[in-house]
Amino acid sequence: MKHADYRCSFGCAVEAAIEAIGGKWKGVILYHLGSTKRFNELHRLMPSVTQRVLTKQLRELEQDGIVRRTVYAEVPPRVEYNLTEFGRTLQPILAELEKWGGQYLEKLSQNRFGA
Repeated sequence: MKHADYRCSFGCAVEAAIEAIGGKWKGVILYHLGSTKRFNELHRLMPSVTQRVLTKQLRELEQDGIVRRTVYAEVPPRVEYNLTEFGRTLQPILAELEKWGGQYLEKLSQNRFGA
């Protein structure tokens, strides 16, 4: 994704940010990459995601400079994922999103069950 892909109108930076982290599983991936993880560790933490989709989302995050993929020259091969320095700048934002999400879920629950 390149900034040139967006029409620079009001809010385009927000649109770009949401697209960068807004894939179905990207937020969850980023949440779990608070520490270095191997592919199968991530997959175990997110059993509902297919390996194909997890691979695709990780590749997109890697292409955007948010996630680093490290391949070790070992047998069997070892591949680890972690946040880049730039990706770590998302951690406080994700913490706030988690807080907001909790409030949102509580509000939905109250609205549905008449509190």
